[in-house]
Amino acid sequence: MIPAQFNAKEIEQKWYDYWMKNDYFTSKPDHRTPYTIVIPPPNVTGVLHMGHMLNNTIQDVLIRRARLKGFNACWVPGTDHASIATEAKVVAKLKSEGINKNDLTREEFLKHAWDWTNKYGGTILEQLKQLGCSCDWSRTKFTMDDDMSASVIHSFVDLYNKGLIYRGYRMVNWDPEAKTTLSDEEVNFEERQGKLYFLKYKIEGSEDFLTVATTRPETIFGDTAICINPNDERFSHLKGKKAIVPICGRVIPIIEDEYVDVEFGTGCLKVTPAHDVNDKTLGDKHNLEIIDIFNDDASLNSYGLHYQGKDRFVVRTEIETELEQIGALLKTESYTNNVGTSERTKAVIEPRLSDQWFLSMEELVKPAIKAVLESDEIKLHPSRFNNTYKHWLENIRDWNISRQLWWGQQIPAYYYGDGKEDFVVAENIEKAVELARTKTSNFKLQASDLKQDADALDTWFSSWLWPMAVFGGILNPESEDFKYYYPTNDLVTGPDILFFWVARMIIAGYEYTGEKPFTNVYLTGLVRDKQRRKMSKSLGNSPEPLELIEKFGADGVRVGLLLSASAGNDIMFDEELCNQGKAFSNKIWNAFKLIKGWEVSDAIPQPESSKVAIEWYENKLQRILAEIEENFDKYRISDALMGIYKLVWDDFCSWFLEMIKPAYQQPIDKTTFDKAIEMLENNLKLLHPFMPFLTEEIWQHITERTSEQALIVAEWPSAKSFDEKLIADFDITMDVISGIRTIRKDKNIPFKDAIDLKVVNNDKSSTYFDSVIMKLGNITSLEYVTEKVDGALSYRVKSNEYFIPITGNIDVAAEITKLTEELNYTRGFLRSVQGKLSNEKFVNGAPEKVLEMERKKEADALAKIATIEQSLASLK
Repeated sequence: MIPAQFNAKEIEQKWYDYWMKNDYFTSKPDHRTPYTIVIPPPNVTGVLHMGHMLNNTIQDVLIRRARLKGFNACWVPGTDHASIATEAKVVAKLKSEGINKNDLTREEFLKHAWDWTNKYGGTILEQLKQLGCSCDWSRTKFTMDDDMSASVIHSFVDLYNKGLIYRGYRMVNWDPEAKTTLSDEEVNFEERQGKLYFLKYKIEGSEDFLTVATTRPETIFGDTAICINPNDERFSHLKGKKAIVPICGRVIPIIEDEYVDVEFGTGCLKVTPAHDVNDKTLGDKHNLEIIDIFNDDASLNSYGLHYQGKDRFVVRTEIETELEQIGALLKTESYTNNVGTSERTKAVIEPRLSDQWFLSMEELVKPAIKAVLESDEIKLHPSRFNNTYKHWLENIRDWNISRQLWWGQQIPAYYYGDGKEDFVVAENIEKAVELARTKTSNFKLQASDLKQDADALDTWFSSWLWPMAVFGGILNPESEDFKYYYPTNDLVTGPDILFFWVARMIIAGYEYTGEKPFTNVYLTGLVRDKQRRKMSKSLGNSPEPLELIEKFGADGVRVGLLLSASAGNDIMFDEELCNQGKAFSNKIWNAFKLIKGWEVSDAIPQPESSKVAIEWYENKLQRILAEIEENFDKYRISDALMGIYKLVWDDFCSWFLEMIKPAYQQPIDKTTFDKAIEMLENNLKLLHPFMPFLTEEIWQHITERTSEQALIVAEWPSAKSFDEKLIADFDITMDVISGIRTIRKDKNIPFKDAIDLKVVNNDKSSTYFDSVIMKLGNITSLEYVTEKVDGALSYRVKSNEYFIPITGNIDVAAEITKLTEELNYTRGFLRSVQGKLSNEKFVNGAPEKVLEMERKKEADALAKIATIEQSLASLK
């Protein structure tokens, strides 16, 4: 029995279990051409949000379509260990239990981290199943799996041995909340309103002072010089002298350097080499002392004197008062500053000198620039992101790959002494011992004599290997899987990680294989609310994805998201879009029920109207199929869906089914019925990537199928030539039928009352669809005439004139009155339009599009007036 209503909740789990049971998602190398996608791995403990919904729906559409097209479709799922975010959550959990991370050994902490991961990890992958995602779950990867971690360590050792990874004492971005360094790309800059503090430094041995402007008065404890421009005559008297830092009383030299901008601030610059990258450069040049005044949480250390232990921002407020009290604060001014913040924790970044590990990028980046910007080997969709990619890669700096964290792959550097260079890099402790013995010539060294670097690698240093590592390509480049599935085909991700992840995967791909990791990168937009605001829990404008699925069904949500998701453009999400998707599901279900409800007869011939209807729909489907293929080729997934949506809703449901529908309580001929089922099945194949649950349910209801005949593994419709003229002729036929329906509605002529139709065929229009006009218009007689027909209602389609002789059902006097009123209104409208077009000032100043619109209004009004006048003439 076919249910009266489509109920998504009742069928979604049924069909997902069926697909899983029959291993349709599983892929193994075989004779077919592979089509491969690797999922952008979400945070292992994350939960589904609207961005995931959009991104993974697009991937599922691509993978299901590839499966239907006969490719060996492989979609690899997985999760990312997200070192900063996950470690922060674990630290917070431990804190709530009264446990301080610093009181634990690394092994003890990692046990807590794994417990957390095992408890909360993988939830998001289960949620993706509810969306219908057809990943090969047997291939699920986690960036901390043993083989994945081994790939990361192997890569580090390889790049170190190539001379590309080095250890350097550099100014880095320090996140005082996560207590780790960040790469430049993990720092977001935002404008913040602050103050500019004008501080007075006494000149040693005098009552004079100089004034320095700073946005960070708390850093005076780290000042080791004042710098002036040697060409600035205002301060020539200060050359060779010394100044005294307020509060701490440190005597510091006044140095000269043309780096100082004489136009900015006061012309005197306080130099704090430990806490500003430019000051560090000056300090190196002038051999200045380096004084680090901060603890790792950005509280002041002992150099901060009585402010020791207080947070930097608390000190900023308090020191202002003290400086004012001792007469060292000249004034303050409001100042807008560009402040760097952590992409993960949102904490204000602190520049800090530290020994860190870096990856040299200058040579590595060259093939990645060429692949996207020169050879077009990899295409970004939309291509406007090429400029962003170009800017980032042409201005790339060495990558700081070490993080002061425990959750992640531990850096495989082993120290055998106290010196900065007393280390070896190896994939395990056994190899490290061998290397250390060779390097030191001390063959008595044991594993217990070596100490591994405490830092972990940047999470992106593991995920940049993702397309290779998931197929074992780093550890075993000759493996069957890697040689078969790599390079992958398409990558679907957000533009916010174009540099973090996409560019780095391209760099890694060329470094390790000499090949691109993928061919196409589809960059989705951000999902925003109707007011164009970014969705966030704090704003309360982010709907719960699973609640949407519960309310509208997975297919409804998928359609709702995709109808508004053009590549690279932000989506203005509205729940009404999901409701539209649900309504579309119901429309398709009801069309299926209508067809299956017809009685079928072998004994009756096929009507001419059905024959031409089938011919038209077959051609129309082929044209839409060609458009769909073109849109997929251009990654216009939303446009592809809209084409199918209109084909099914308008062409199939509103026209084709009406054209072939048998008369009330009459059977349909078998030839037409079989063709209707064939057309429905073709529709289902086109719809399946977008609406997998509904389409499989209908497909399995049409007839009994084996597991080999399931829709998920059916064959995508074959492209054939189509007759453009036939399609265009039917477009005119639709206008003719619409004209008849309009007159019936306006004149209250019931459809059961048959009417005559006479046509003046000025356009020499095709008569091929006359049988359809007669059926859908309930026309008794369709006659072609050469003269206008008196005493008839009329309308035009292009230059053709159509006349419906008046019957006793129509009040002629009332009709004349109504038409006269409409004529007077249209003439008034025409006068206003022509008034604009005759106004020279308007014509000269208006954009061409506006003028085109006004001219079209004029032409439409003139045509309408002619039609009304003709109708009036025929009635009088």
